Amino acid sequence: EVQLVESGGGLVQTGGSLRLSCRASGFTFDHYAVGWFRQAPGKEREGISCISSDDGDTYYTNSVKGRFTISSDNATNTVYLQMNSLKSEDTAVYFCAADPADPCWCSSDECYDEYDYWGRGTQVTVSS
Repeated sequence: EVQLVESGGGLVQTGGSLRLSCRASGFTFDHYAVGWFRQAPGKEREGISCISSDDGDTYYTNSVKGRFTISSDNATNTVYLQMNSLKSEDTAVYFCAADPADPCWCSSDECYDEYDYWGRGTQVTVSS
């Protein structure tokens, strides 16, 4: 069974950091694009970052560029999202997604989102 499971969310103060994990089972991230998305209450889902397995290129929207870093560990079949300098507007449920249609892309305000596999999400709450 193909499954993506996110973890690492929680409550953090403004300016703090969290590292989210996205672990895959039933397939390996080799030759898959992996993206991170988030959805705040009352708002549409927003793509924020992705990583291409073909060349390891990473992409970010402007809302997180310079603060968030996506990385992958093929040995553990896990993709991470390191989130620094968190702001209250980063509060959302964060999802990872994977797709064999590598590579991925992000523009200044959106990312490729036609992923085959999605996790259930992990809550991130940033308090002031």
